[in-house]
Amino acid sequence: MRKFLFIPLVLLAVAACRQPESPKQKFVDVAGIDTSIKPGDNFFRYVNGKWYDTVKIAADQVGIGSYRYLNIPQKKLLLSILEDVSKGTNPTGSIEQKVGDFYASGMDTATINKRGYEPVKPMLARIDAIKDVPSLMTYVAHELKVDNGSIIGFGIWPDNKNSSINIAHVTQAGIGLPERDYYFKTDSSTVAIQGAYKKYVARLFELTGSDATTAAKNMNIVYEIEKQLAATHKTNIELRNVKANYNKLPLASIEKKQPNIGWAALLKNIGAATDSLDMAQPAYYDKLNAMLKNVSINDWKIYLKASSLGTYANVLSTPFVNAAFEFTKVLSGQATQKQRTIKMTEAVDRSLGEALGQLYVKKYFNEESKKRVLDLVNNLQKSFENRINNLDWMSDSTKQQAKEKLYAITKKIGYPNKWRNYDKVTIDKTMYFENVLSLSQNDYQYNLAKLNQRVDKTEWGTTPSTVTAYYNPFFNEIVFPAGILQYPYFDFEADDAINYGGIGMVIGHELTHAFDDQGAQFDKDGNVKNWWTKGDYKRFNAKTQQVIDLYSSFAVLDSLHIKGALTVGENTADNGGVAIAYDAFKMTPQGKDSIGIDGYSPDQRFFLSVARIWRVKTRDEFMRMYLNTDPHSPAMWRVNGPLTNFSPFYKAFNVQPGEKNYKAEGERIKIW
Repeated sequence: MRKFLFIPLVLLAVAACRQPESPKQKFVDVAGIDTSIKPGDNFFRYVNGKWYDTVKIAADQVGIGSYRYLNIPQKKLLLSILEDVSKGTNPTGSIEQKVGDFYASGMDTATINKRGYEPVKPMLARIDAIKDVPSLMTYVAHELKVDNGSIIGFGIWPDNKNSSINIAHVTQAGIGLPERDYYFKTDSSTVAIQGAYKKYVARLFELTGSDATTAAKNMNIVYEIEKQLAATHKTNIELRNVKANYNKLPLASIEKKQPNIGWAALLKNIGAATDSLDMAQPAYYDKLNAMLKNVSINDWKIYLKASSLGTYANVLSTPFVNAAFEFTKVLSGQATQKQRTIKMTEAVDRSLGEALGQLYVKKYFNEESKKRVLDLVNNLQKSFENRINNLDWMSDSTKQQAKEKLYAITKKIGYPNKWRNYDKVTIDKTMYFENVLSLSQNDYQYNLAKLNQRVDKTEWGTTPSTVTAYYNPFFNEIVFPAGILQYPYFDFEADDAINYGGIGMVIGHELTHAFDDQGAQFDKDGNVKNWWTKGDYKRFNAKTQQVIDLYSSFAVLDSLHIKGALTVGENTADNGGVAIAYDAFKMTPQGKDSIGIDGYSPDQRFFLSVARIWRVKTRDEFMRMYLNTDPHSPAMWRVNGPLTNFSPFYKAFNVQPGEKNYKAEGERIKIW
């Protein structure tokens, strides 16, 4: 995520519109503002350029700054908790014991290295015992229960058309590269990634006893199988089509159509009692069904070994970890591995997130922040309602439906009201690999128990310490964990301009997701259901196409552009988020005032805060992958994109025709 901004002649105009100042000067990096750039040329660089040009990305990271990279200092807070509980004597079965002992088991690299690949030998033996397709699928089912999916992407979440009930879904799977296009592109960067991946796969075979010649031969078999599977995969853009990726089918019909997979036996073996499946991408499973017959069992066994070893490489001995990192290095540009303490902090947060989250919240979360942020959310809802009322392209009947959905949104702030328990997990301080399997199996059973049950809308989809926020269309909810409720997004002591430009923009962004190209297809109860008039939906799609076209014009690296069709949902949310947050800010006393702070008016501080929250710099290698796989635009365009469409920004910084990001009033895109 990147951003850049501009400002030369505008500097004089900005100075001219600054207001009398109060003594309170904080929260804006005034010294970091690059006054050689006009705000109307590149506002990201106007605010962040000096930082961007001088900051160094740590060798063990792919980026630095705000947003997801605030999770780097967050991990140090979590690490302090883990080091405390791992050294103490905790009651058996307590969250402190499980969290502390899991961390300690992963830190015991001497034992992990001594074991080598011994922990996966039983798995490899099960693969060697495969004799035919039914026994192959039995192995696949066994591994699904410990989060080793290989050729089957299985999950349980709400039914698109009845969001109150959880059903079984299967999605495309089977590949080791980030997405299908990595198997078919021929540019030098992609070819280098393909080479690194092939080297990694071959190395996995060498580490489990194959000679170099056999390992190379096995790698070619694996890569060819993956390439065939990848050819059937939908692109990330095609995956955005909500209706096309929902195909609820009777079990009897898919059994008949795909007999080699043996769906009834598979579902029985994984404990999933159901008479139907949502097969999100049927073409993948049609191809898999054919390949199970056309590819030799021996080749499938080689593929399954590579896939399974890849699943567990990072929890085995150092040679496996190093092999995985050599591939990661080429893929992302990360120069060195993260410290073991940080890796294990991530592992605990990933596997025991709500246990660690309880300890984090108790130690670091300011409860007063929760109420303050809830007030912001409520104000932004009112702001959004006003904007809906004033839309000139939407009929009154659709406006009414939109407002009903808006006020039906559930707000989750800080941490869950009901914590998940891990009572069925056993953690042994000396057995890291087995702990990982135990946690994976527990996760599987936890999710399996939801099948055909009513949806529990109190659940959270992220850990409390994570710097993130999200909208869940099935739950029609917005979620802001404790981790994001910190500067630059939110500070209890900051003025409203800073908080509304920060967390307010994020809140507005998540609210808008309920009405982006995907969210707009869900009703207030979380069901995929049309609530639009035909004419309104046609006009809405025309506007989202404008967003696609604008962002597709933004060049990021060399000739690489943002994929407007991939990022349209996030870009729509960014544009809506700024507008909704600004309108809500104007309802506050400061928003109605003109008293300056740090030499900037309240409106200017609002936009400075918007730019500050996306202060991010990443490695070019990572950015290439990001552009291919991430639905968010890079950070610079999360600032410049929305602001080029927002007239109050033009007024605040006196943006004039001829400046690089200037758009005539009639060309500025406004959806919400």
